[in-house]
Amino acid sequence: MSETQNSTSQKAMDEDNKAASQTMPNTQDKNYEDELTQVALALVEDVINYAVKIVEEERNPLKNIKWMTHGEFTVEKGLKQIDEYFSKCVSKKCWAHGVEFVERKDLIHSFLYIYYVHWSISTADLPVARISAGTYFTMKVSKTKPPDAPIVVSYVGDHQALVHRPGMVRFRENWQKNLTDAKYSFMESFPFLFNRV
Repeated sequence: MSETQNSTSQKAMDEDNKAASQTMPNTQDKNYEDELTQVALALVEDVINYAVKIVEEERNPLKNIKWMTHGEFTVEKGLKQIDEYFSKCVSKKCWAHGVEFVERKDLIHSFLYIYYVHWSISTADLPVARISAGTYFTMKVSKTKPPDAPIVVSYVGDHQALVHRPGMVRFRENWQKNLTDAKYSFMESFPFLFNRV
């Protein structure tokens, strides 16, 4: 009889354990589901970001101009082409810019013509802007390429190291705004340095 009771109680315990294992979640399965959810969310976020990028490029395609060739190049034409590029790329009319030729560097196989573009926003309160941002343009004219080959154009922002190429990277006005805002914040932090006349 005790043997029958033991086997009956063993069966009851097995059934209790089976029922408990069905009602209690398995921690390994839960961790796996959490990891799977995280991967799925990351994937969905990447897809959404990519879709937003495609829509933005459809609405605002890369804007560029037809840059002059080696045979057409002059310093004055370089100034005009930079103006033309920005008139096509900059949508907000509040930005004022001026282009000036800085220098010509003679390298072994080419000449580098460097231009500086000043950016500022004038307002009714302050018609002459106290703060400006800048962009350095470099036009590379090769000594060895044929006259009908296009020149190589690149630009970098003030205090930046990343080189951009027109037609490959969209010029963003907020780069200039961020720089002018940072300069303005710096000037406000040290008014005793900048309020002198």
